[in-house]
Amino acid sequence: MTTRTYLGIDIGAESGRVVAGRWQGGRLRLEVVHRFANGPVTLAGTLRWDLPRLWEGVLEGLRRASAPGPVASVGVDTWALDYVLVGRDGDMLEPAYCYRDARTRGMVGELERRVGRARVFDATGIQFMEINTLCQWMAHARDGGRALERADAMFMVPDWLNWKLSGERSCEFTNATTTQFLDPRRRDWARDLMDDLGLPTQGLLPLSPPGTRLGGVQASVASVTGLGGVPVVLPATHDTGSAVVGVPTDLTGKPGWAYISSGTWSLVGIERAMPLLGAEALAANITNEGGHDGTWRVLKNVMGLWLVQRCRASLAHNGTPPSYDELVAAAREATPWRSLVDPDDPAFLMPDDMAVAIREACRRSGQPIPGTAGELIRCCLDSLALKYARTLSELERLQGHPLQVVHVVGGGSRNALLNQLTADASGCRVVAGPTEATVLGNILVQMEADGMARGMEALREVGAAVEPLGVHEVDPFGREAALEAAARWAALCGRGFLG
Repeated sequence: MTTRTYLGIDIGAESGRVVAGRWQGGRLRLEVVHRFANGPVTLAGTLRWDLPRLWEGVLEGLRRASAPGPVASVGVDTWALDYVLVGRDGDMLEPAYCYRDARTRGMVGELERRVGRARVFDATGIQFMEINTLCQWMAHARDGGRALERADAMFMVPDWLNWKLSGERSCEFTNATTTQFLDPRRRDWARDLMDDLGLPTQGLLPLSPPGTRLGGVQASVASVTGLGGVPVVLPATHDTGSAVVGVPTDLTGKPGWAYISSGTWSLVGIERAMPLLGAEALAANITNEGGHDGTWRVLKNVMGLWLVQRCRASLAHNGTPPSYDELVAAAREATPWRSLVDPDDPAFLMPDDMAVAIREACRRSGQPIPGTAGELIRCCLDSLALKYARTLSELERLQGHPLQVVHVVGGGSRNALLNQLTADASGCRVVAGPTEATVLGNILVQMEADGMARGMEALREVGAAVEPLGVHEVDPFGREAALEAAARWAALCGRGFLG
């Protein structure tokens, strides 16, 4: 029986992996071939990405993946927002900044002062966050960075990797929409906004939709990996864009469902044929990001499991942190809804010690201070569930249609406690999985480009069979307790303690 193999390269803020998607007998099977570490590094007081090290990890993964047999195609997705500036000679002009670098603090206020929120949202449809690419460029220009002016090309991180693979320049649409300088109506760069802000645009490349086939793996890569002639295909190169392709919904094209792509960040959203713009959307600070097959992902960013990840680091004993399973088990035993925070408090973006930051937030708001590991993690999970529920309620109101089911995909879908809390807080049935939604969506788009499936419904039908899904129904007693906690949380927000 013939097997078609597709290689998905999926890189997040903490790690990367190369995954082989093997299509045989009408079923898709995923196999992790190689994992490698990622993380920002400090360079001259700034936070940067070590992209050459990531590239070495990609090459090693492709070398290992090429050994079993022929490969149909390869494609890359990564996180959004960060960019690589390249000169005429093809070299990086400087190490790429990490979106968590402190240089962008205050940039949203500066953006408002220069052109106003309404002007920016009307031009881009993107929520306001200091980590956005637009704010990064403003900080870059303010600090006298000549690289912006000298750049012959601006690549988003996955575009740079796809260029290194294929030798072809591209700027994939879904990731470009996250920059806050792309016009969703014209589906092109918002050059007029950039001109008003005095930012250079000569390095912006033409846009390509997901599914675009670039050239084959170039000779220098083929000599190292053994993948000579294998085409490079653009998936939805923004990892959330790929994750949403991997959502196993049977309601494609219909309202009534939402998704949470749950990882370091939690992306809480709905899928639509058109973006949601206008005054109400602006007031809700939602974002409109491009999706596969002409869709739009209308969503909000929530800080996500970053809170738990950094608390775990804070709780390390003799350099060894407790396991995630141990932390969730301890949280189950802790008193529910005892202490609550706003996950999106700027104090949690890059604290020296997350546990200290959360305890201080509880102290300021007059709540019990989490003492044990279980109390600390329970605070994180309860607060995330309430934030998800509020965001889902906003999306219901904006789209004018109630939600019945929420699909939680990504690594966070394994957290059964958080999934149940989300069901109880939102009043929606939660379907958990697949855990590998991002790389699954990457591979599904490659399969479509190869003619193996066509359209979102067909792709999702293939993806839904990859792994068993978990279902979390609303518990009536849990729902009652969550509603009481939500009212208390809202009151704290109203008094300015939370968000």
